[in-house]
Amino acid sequence: MALNAADFHWMQRAVRLAKRGFPVPNPHVGAVIVKDGTLVGEGFHPYAGAPHAEVFALQQAGERAAGATLYVTLEPCCHFGRTPPCTNAIVTARIARVVVGMLDPNPAVNGEGVRQLRNAGIQVELLDPAVPAEAKLIRALETINRVYLFWRRHGRPLITLKSAMSLDGKIATRTGDSKWITGERARRYAHRLRAEHQAVLIGVETALRDQPQLTARLPGVVNQPHRIVLDSCLRLGEAPASLPLLNIRLAKTTVFHLAQALPEQEHRAQRLRALGVELIALEPDPAQPNRVPVAQVVAQLQQWGYSSVLVEGGGQVAAAFLEARLADRIAYFYAPKLIGGAEARTALEGLGIARVADAPRITNLTTRKLGEDWLVEGEIEW
Repeated sequence: MALNAADFHWMQRAVRLAKRGFPVPNPHVGAVIVKDGTLVGEGFHPYAGAPHAEVFALQQAGERAAGATLYVTLEPCCHFGRTPPCTNAIVTARIARVVVGMLDPNPAVNGEGVRQLRNAGIQVELLDPAVPAEAKLIRALETINRVYLFWRRHGRPLITLKSAMSLDGKIATRTGDSKWITGERARRYAHRLRAEHQAVLIGVETALRDQPQLTARLPGVVNQPHRIVLDSCLRLGEAPASLPLLNIRLAKTTVFHLAQALPEQEHRAQRLRALGVELIALEPDPAQPNRVPVAQVVAQLQQWGYSSVLVEGGGQVAAAFLEARLADRIAYFYAPKLIGGAEARTALEGLGIARVADAPRITNLTTRKLGEDWLVEGEIEW
């Protein structure tokens, strides 16, 4: 059944609410409770571990929730996780009707939440993709939760290649200088990207040269992304203790390295462990014996249940993920500058493809102006 004008208005409000917060690995969810045409409660899921959107809305509505309509962008959860099932709270509050934006592909939910509500006598309606206006809302929800939905549908983390560069594709000058290519607004959006991913990954060259914190420094971020460094010989173990990545009070740091019997490597490993850095040794790939195998790294992150990885490393690290066909999206920031230089580093290095016909394409391209800079995002299609 198509939504009426009032339903559509309130669901639009729930969609706007869903954009708020940084709930990774959980989904973005917005909820609105309306009674007799009046808003009585609303909420969104701020971060993983906090109450869900429906709970905040129900708390705000109080006794006015009885007989009201709940508009929620994602199917209410019906299982115990860090928080109790939202379906129980909705039934207890005596909500009369629930309008759901889309089903949750989480195997623990996936239609069961709707079934439980209907079994409790609650009228439940879902947005209809056959209705153009409702299909537009569904597409917006797909975009808002692209990370969560990819993880649930594919069973592995979504991997985004992020880079900031000049118009001619340089991420640093020939001397290695890279601060700052893009402006303040672009850098602030890059922090939002970090907050939307469960892990941020770089190579040791970037770690030593740029000395990044790799944290999401934005209001409202509670759970910082897990910082991952690819460092085949544990060169990070020779770095000063003041290096931000070695400060695990900021966020967790894990270093993936090669399992090599080198005397200096054991010394470096002991120093890093003493600083609280987690180390994971991997067997080298015979085809590339000197590089940390990114396929094994992704397999470990998948085993941990991670939903997403933002690859912020240089051109070699980005190329390793692309060559392994493990990259799913790009987020490229372009500054209106020309750097040039045959020796200047580029966003994508490695061997490269032999034929243009073999190049992966970027689909569903979007552009966004951020101050003087431009952000180009899209999906990598093989």
